[in-house]
Amino acid sequence: MDASARLHRAAFDAALPWLAGLHTPDEDRWFYRERVFRDCELWGAFSGDDLAGLIALRAGWIDQLYVGPGAQGRGVGSALLDVAKLGSDRLQLWTFQRNIAARRFYERRGFLLVEETDGAHNEEREPDALYCWARL
Repeated sequence: MDASARLHRAAFDAALPWLAGLHTPDEDRWFYRERVFRDCELWGAFSGDDLAGLIALRAGWIDQLYVGPGAQGRGVGSALLDVAKLGSDRLQLWTFQRNIAARRFYERRGFLLVEETDGAHNEEREPDALYCWARL
């Protein structure tokens, strides 16, 4: 749980520096303990003993997908996404509109933009984008 929370924070802050520090380490650990581990199926990718990436899934949704900054560009995210695709015929996820790297990543892997919002309904109040993938 601690490793998942640390990886989430490192990847989030690196990708979205304007939102860095949004939560404390204790809040991140609470989120993983009380929400992610409770509600999701969680898969991890490891480099030796270190957690390099994680994906949290629930009923057709990707709730979390994070790859550590040092492991990006090495196929970790693609491998985790492939695990999700194997277990579902349809997947949805939210990402922030300004997270261009994430948007490109998902679009290259067959996800289509469904909706963009002003962020009024997410915790960060950051405009977001809903993506969907469906098996053909």
